[in-house]
Amino acid sequence: MVSGPQTVVIGGVEITRIQEYAGPSPATPGFLFPDSDPAYWRDNAGWLDPDFFDSGRGQLRSVLHTWLIRSQGAVILVDTGAGNGKERPYAPVYAHHDTAYLANLAAVGVAPEDVDIVINTHLHVDHVGWNTRLEGRGWVPTFPNARYLITREDFEFWDPVKNPRPPADGNQNVFEDSVVPVHRAGLVELWSGEYRIDSDLVLQAAPGHTPGSAVLRLESGNAGALFVGDIIHSPVQIAAPDVNSCFCEDPALARASRRRLLAEAAERSLLVFPAHFGGHSACHVAAADDVFVIRDWADLARI
Repeated sequence: MVSGPQTVVIGGVEITRIQEYAGPSPATPGFLFPDSDPAYWRDNAGWLDPDFFDSGRGQLRSVLHTWLIRSQGAVILVDTGAGNGKERPYAPVYAHHDTAYLANLAAVGVAPEDVDIVINTHLHVDHVGWNTRLEGRGWVPTFPNARYLITREDFEFWDPVKNPRPPADGNQNVFEDSVVPVHRAGLVELWSGEYRIDSDLVLQAAPGHTPGSAVLRLESGNAGALFVGDIIHSPVQIAAPDVNSCFCEDPALARASRRRLLAEAAERSLLVFPAHFGGHSACHVAAADDVFVIRDWADLARI
């Protein structure tokens, strides 16, 4: 049980971290970040371990959470993790979960029926799982009153009918069990380029990690934030912004999007909310020559 603050306030917007999972991962830095220098992980183990990296085992730490946003009367979820009970033959680390995710939402006063908007920053396996839940023998929308905001580019790219996936693809079954049911229910709203949610929140395209990767921009009062999904997957990508994960579909475009967002975050003192950071989970960055450094961490309890 994590004790301490789970919520930060930016202007008139409240952001709460909803945990799905935090713990060991079988992935190594060399697998997930093949562009990274092995020496970097070793030389920086003092601050990467234990929040992001188990230096003794040489394995990464896995963290899945949703950012719950309350803005202008709306309840908004940014990314929905891996979900429970999903069949993932080529991504077993996300298969057959049985987590307390919905109970964690309930603990902060949110029932599934209360959610107004679900944002999928992209359609990878670990960002859409709780879009649906199992009812009987079928998958149904978890949040039946929500608009599910998905970029048209990712929707078309991950549709296996329009764009068959290669053998042993880690996203197998994901579109079918976590996207199609909400689309069939008429809850999906496809968008491209930019989508304004309210006067404080706007979604913008930031392709590279996937063709439809998106960033949620928050500007309220004199403060702001960027919810970046997997554009920044690890703090190592702040210090070395040209390092991609092995799941970046367009490496050059992913690097460009990451550098652009980090530069803006540094210049405008925007709080950066990635999808998978352990520790305090969100940070401010500062520019340092051609790279960036973590200036300070959000006032959130460590996980």
